[in-house]
Amino acid sequence: MQKLLWGATQMGLNLQPAQIAAFNTFTEELIAWNERFNLTAVTDPEQVEIRHYLDSLSLVPVLAALEGIAPATLLSRSVKAADVGAGAGLPGLALRIVWPKLRLCAMEATGKKVRFMEHIVNLLGVNDVQLIHGRAEELALREPHRAAFDLVMARAVAALPTLVEYLLPLAKRGGRVVAYKGSAAHEEALAAEYAIRVLGGRLTKLVPVEVPGLAETRVLVIIDKVSQTPDGFPRGRGLPRKAPLGCPPQGCADDESQVE
Repeated sequence: MQKLLWGATQMGLNLQPAQIAAFNTFTEELIAWNERFNLTAVTDPEQVEIRHYLDSLSLVPVLAALEGIAPATLLSRSVKAADVGAGAGLPGLALRIVWPKLRLCAMEATGKKVRFMEHIVNLLGVNDVQLIHGRAEELALREPHRAAFDLVMARAVAALPTLVEYLLPLAKRGGRVVAYKGSAAHEEALAAEYAIRVLGGRLTKLVPVEVPGLAETRVLVIIDKVSQTPDGFPRGRGLPRKAPLGCPPQGCADDESQVE
């Protein structure tokens, strides 16, 4: 856990012994399950710490800075969050380990990944985490999930013009959506601006993050939910991916970008 401890310290996070033990268990079980089920391409323990855990935890200092508070203060707050396309529990379960008051709902469409998360949740004793086997574009159409969350996040799920149609309907007005992205973040954000506006969002900021030990570019796309998502969104199953929302019929306006 040396890479994780060092990287977390770089981010301003002071991991407690119980949290370190939880990450150790997470790593051991992820690697063991991956021998039977294809959960992740990253199986080297050190790379799991960097590419999965530190990458996931990079959200904490960014959110704290946006609020003008210390990471420790953020982690003391109760926040209702959804992790869409949670996979093996990343970023959601990694964040939950360091954020005890994170009221997490992890949504995942693949059964084997949900079963793995159920296993980890039971082992770690974080039984307040809600795990849902389902698709976000269906779950976001109805209560109790529509417009229900303070924070909605996704990592390695889809291109942003598609992704925002999954995420924004889940966020409450005044809430926030965060997409973990790589080097194409700026291009994806520009392509998604119309969809973001239609769905009730405002593209607030693109935050480059340096994940300790990782050379690749990482960017967190921050979108604020400023108005209600219109009825009918998300559209039917598969449509957000097959036909992402694009420009209006009259074309895309040349208005000033809201990306900071």
